[in-house]
Amino acid sequence: MTAERNDKNNEPQWHALYVRSRAEKKVLQQLLDMGVEAYLPMLTCIKQWSDRKKKVEEPLFKSYVFVRNTEKQHYYILGAYGVVRFVTFEGKAVVVPEKQIIAIKKYIDNPVDDEELNNLDLHEGQLVRITNGPMQGLTGKLISVKSKRRILVNIDVVGQSIPVSLPRTKVEPIAQKEEITITYHES
Repeated sequence: MTAERNDKNNEPQWHALYVRSRAEKKVLQQLLDMGVEAYLPMLTCIKQWSDRKKKVEEPLFKSYVFVRNTEKQHYYILGAYGVVRFVTFEGKAVVVPEKQIIAIKKYIDNPVDDEELNNLDLHEGQLVRITNGPMQGLTGKLISVKSKRRILVNIDVVGQSIPVSLPRTKVEPIAQKEEITITYHES
């Protein structure tokens, strides 16, 4: 059993590092220079200033970098400037399953087509139904269109309204319920 545990500790696994704010790219480069397998998922977005617009790359998860390492390399990695700590649970670095890293890479490599987005004519106050993911089937009210790709929806759960940020492609508009007036005639 001890030998089996040692083998597991020597096998490289993915972990999440919490890093200083806005230092993700520098930490990534430093880790790569140290020979550590590291991954920083980046999205390209358009930022607007008062005088111009510019395409910039931003981390998908701010203040986090993923590393594939063995337990023996933890202290070596923590020595990199800008690394704050490993993401832990009960004192142990949390292992990020390889399939989650693959899913993130697929998401980054296959962004949503603009044509697909143009088909969704959404506006604030509209009722929408979630079509994919763990909240599939839930309905809510569109609070705001955050960007070309994301929206904010209020979902009523147990008498409370919870705001949820979602990709536009995971919702569909639903028609407002028409009010039906029923009149009774006494015979």
